[in-house]
Amino acid sequence: MEKFADEAIIEVSSGSGGNGCIGFRREKFVPKGGPAGGDGGRGGDVIFTVRRNLRTLAHLRYKHTFKAENGHDGEGSGRYGRNGTDVIIPLPPGSVIREAETDMVIRDFSDKLDDFVYLKGGNGGWGNIHFKTAVNQAPRKALPGKPGQTVQLKVELQIMADIGLVGFPNAGKSSLLDRFTNARPKIAAYPFTTKIPNLGVLSVGNTSDEGGRDIILADIPGLIEGASRGAGLGIRFLKHISRTAALVFLIDLSDDNYLTAFDILQQELAAFSPELVQKKRLLVGTKTDLPETGERLAELTAKYSGEKVRSISVFSGEGIKELAEDLLRLTETTGEQA
Repeated sequence: MEKFADEAIIEVSSGSGGNGCIGFRREKFVPKGGPAGGDGGRGGDVIFTVRRNLRTLAHLRYKHTFKAENGHDGEGSGRYGRNGTDVIIPLPPGSVIREAETDMVIRDFSDKLDDFVYLKGGNGGWGNIHFKTAVNQAPRKALPGKPGQTVQLKVELQIMADIGLVGFPNAGKSSLLDRFTNARPKIAAYPFTTKIPNLGVLSVGNTSDEGGRDIILADIPGLIEGASRGAGLGIRFLKHISRTAALVFLIDLSDDNYLTAFDILQQELAAFSPELVQKKRLLVGTKTDLPETGERLAELTAKYSGEKVRSISVFSGEGIKELAEDLLRLTETTGEQA
């Protein structure tokens, strides 16, 4: 995952059609054989396909050009040219294809996971077998194949998760993801340990029953004040929380900015996209195993009396089970504030 990539500019080309052939029958005892030039093959298509095992666009870092095979030329004796092989470009779920110049969305793979034929290959040219008439029994005419198309595209990835974990650097997002899931994010006691979004699956209850389910969590790299204007790492990854169903704000109760952190985070989200602050949300005070955090939690709860506030300690396990149940309810509720 260190080779995470969420944007790429690629050039795609469909194949040109093969040329039609000018040919005639040349058989013993058939002195005046008619036209027998076959058609050219059709050029290959450009096809995008979704691969669920892909999580980044890293495979597009090293290969920027994708070209389908040209159709083969027609041959004598009525032999048609072979069609060109399609070029298939795999993408992770949540990818968006745009025109590079206009930024117009061509295809959004957030809910459409079927294969997408973007560029059709050129048709093959007709061989002279098609041009025989009563007047012209030996036509020396064939058509060239139609050319393929070449387009520059911008491919973006917006991670698809149920819940986005948002907070300042070192607020405990990666530790919580590690506790909840099998994800193994890099964790250390200094800011910006997480430099790429991490995904994990939290299984709540018995997933084989209606009461349980899998919840996909996204650990978004830490925001800082000014992230919406490009400060820190956050601006690059803010777009990844645009598709989440809900947000969990982690507030580090051991940090002196515990009473202003949520306001600043909300301001940065609103500056990036007003829709983000309308999402269902939950506030979580972290590191409650440390001294003085009990009083700070009470102050945080009092200040945001209109919000639902939970507290956890990843170290001791306090509040972890209750938070998991909250996350399940958060993904099930619709149209109401959590």
